[in-house]
Amino acid sequence: MIDITRRIYPGVPVWPGDTPYRFELAWQMAQGASVNVGRITSTTHLGTHLDAPWHYLEEGETLESIPLSLLIGPCQVVDARGQEALTVAFLREVPLAERTLFYTGQPNDWASFPQTFMPVLPEAAAYLAAQGVRLFGTDAPSVDPLDSQELPGHKALAQGGVYILEGLALEGVAPGCYELIALPLSLEGADAAPVRAVLR
Repeated sequence: MIDITRRIYPGVPVWPGDTPYRFELAWQMAQGASVNVGRITSTTHLGTHLDAPWHYLEEGETLESIPLSLLIGPCQVVDARGQEALTVAFLREVPLAERTLFYTGQPNDWASFPQTFMPVLPEAAAYLAAQGVRLFGTDAPSVDPLDSQELPGHKALAQGGVYILEGLALEGVAPGCYELIALPLSLEGADAAPVRAVLR
C-alpha cells in the first residue's frame, strides 16, 4: 500500500484566509481527567480532501451524495509535471481511467501554501468527461488558480459529472495502474471532507 495522504499537523498550510488546523486537549489525564480527549478545529478542505459540488455550485450535491463506489477501484496515475495548465493536447497523449490522478510536481510537504499550480482548462475538463473519467485527482490544492473567482475548472468538471479529489501526496509514485481507496469523513451536508487516500 502507498499512502498518498498529506500529513495533518499544527501549522499545516491551508488556503489563504481559510480556517487553520488546530488540535488541543479538552480533557487531560495529566490534569486529573480519566482519559485524554482531543478537540479539533479545521477547514473542511484540509490537506487531501474531496470536494462536493456544493462547494462551487449553489445547487450542487453535498458530500453524502458522492457514491462511495467511485472512491474505491482501479485508477491511473499520470505524470503531468511541466504542464502549466491541463490541456486537451496533453490528455490525448496519456492513458486515462474512470479514476485518474495527476502528479503535477507538488511536494508531499508544503513549507508554505502554493501560490502557483496546474489548473484544469474547461475544454480539458470536457475532454476528461467524454473519455469516461468520473474522479479527477491532483496533488495541487485546487483545479483553478489561487486568485480565480469564477472557478471555471471546477464548474466544467461538474458539468461533465466529474468529482474532484485535491491535495494528494503523489511525490515518488510511479505512473501506472493502481487500486485507489479514498474515503472521506462522513460529514452530512458538507461542502468537502478530509480523505485518507491509499494506492494498492
